Amino acid sequence: MNTDNANQEPELIDLYQKPEKIYTRSFSGHFRTLRLAGGTFLFLLFFGTCWINLNGRQAVLFDLPARQFHIFGTTYWPQDFILLSWLLIICAFGLFALTVFAGRIWCGYTCPQSVFTWVFMWAERITEGERNRRMKMDKEPMSLGKFLRKSAKHTLWLSIAFATALTFVGYFIPIRQLVLDLATFDVSPWGIFWLGFFTLATYGNAGYLREQVCIYMCPYARFQSVMFDNDTLVVAYDKHRGEQRGPRKKSADHKTMGLGDCVDCSVCVQVCPTGIDIRDGLQYQCIGCAACIDACDTIMDKMGYDKGLIRYTTDNELAGQKTHWLRPRLIGYSSALFIMICLFIFSVGHRVPLELEVLRDRNVLFRVINDDQVENIYTLKVANKDQQPHHIKIRVAGIENLKIAGRTAIVVEPGSVQQEIIRVIAPLIDGAPSTRPVRFSISSSQPGLEAISAESRFMVPGPERKP
Repeated sequence: MNTDNANQEPELIDLYQKPEKIYTRSFSGHFRTLRLAGGTFLFLLFFGTCWINLNGRQAVLFDLPARQFHIFGTTYWPQDFILLSWLLIICAFGLFALTVFAGRIWCGYTCPQSVFTWVFMWAERITEGERNRRMKMDKEPMSLGKFLRKSAKHTLWLSIAFATALTFVGYFIPIRQLVLDLATFDVSPWGIFWLGFFTLATYGNAGYLREQVCIYMCPYARFQSVMFDNDTLVVAYDKHRGEQRGPRKKSADHKTMGLGDCVDCSVCVQVCPTGIDIRDGLQYQCIGCAACIDACDTIMDKMGYDKGLIRYTTDNELAGQKTHWLRPRLIGYSSALFIMICLFIFSVGHRVPLELEVLRDRNVLFRVINDDQVENIYTLKVANKDQQPHHIKIRVAGIENLKIAGRTAIVVEPGSVQQEIIRVIAPLIDGAPSTRPVRFSISSSQPGLEAISAESRFMVPGPERKP
């Protein structure tokens, strides 16, 4: 037993202490190239989609004042909120399945916080220099050169943040009109507020908070361990191969020196965006970005060693056991995800852009006509959730020999709700129940659209009220 360690006082950590600034160094490698390609695609998708027009309208526009959501030629209304709920559930199950299979790979490659953090670190590097230069400059007193470099960095940060805010707000306010309003200083107060809010949010999160968002603010860092198992693919350091650590010359036979492949250069720590040492084992701060893999592989190449000292692997593989790729939890998540995606596609594909609501006249329950007929009055509300007019036919069924008084063919304009008063007349039959179901249906002349219907009740006088 080591008595020195036993007699050491426990280290006290102040949870409110200011976190140390992380200075990352530049690196290259396969996973960095993959992340750059993915980030480029996401940036093109985010910054480019809002500029696409379809049929004279922005392809993706969430028009909150009009309560219409235009997505690539299809218009959704608040009544379609169930589809958004399904989409969010699908995303959640997709994240669960991905986490069970490959850990926090979402965080490392596609999370907006991570993507923008990498972009802001790039801006920091091209304005202030490499890691050692930035560390040295931060310790120096303010000078003209330092002031200019810092100013250039913050100017670039604010430019990226403003472009991000402008694009995001452009999905709620037509982007072309928003840019024109900015050029003419005619932006609404709410537009100015949201542009400022999202500019500061991007600037603060990606420029200052960075890893603090991933470690402390994001709940995913906390509950991810529930979904991890010994077969989950994670970024890990191979201790059996790397220990004992120690520097050595490239020409030295490190095996005879009792050293492992790790040269203890700490490059894996210097490239980590959350500032952890992956050699200490799996940690919740690790976002699975594989920066340490690229950095370590570069050192292994220089030393003439095999790559993979740090790699994507599983705990079972590191322990010399077999990795089980197909396991009950992963199969369960994947099966549920597949079923929900199929149901979502079916729901969207069979969505009818019409909505029908039937309201009975409750002021006059019924009216007897000519002693042998009874009349009920209904108000039909037909909503057209499409961007083209629909020629609607109204039908009523459920009672024999009924007649309809009122228009049965109407035109509902795009994005409008039209009300029609329909009088339904049916024979007064002895012994008939006082209420009978009646079904209203509407159909459009546009081919491929299914008819939709709604049920109501038809009231007749009871035996004591008949003439």
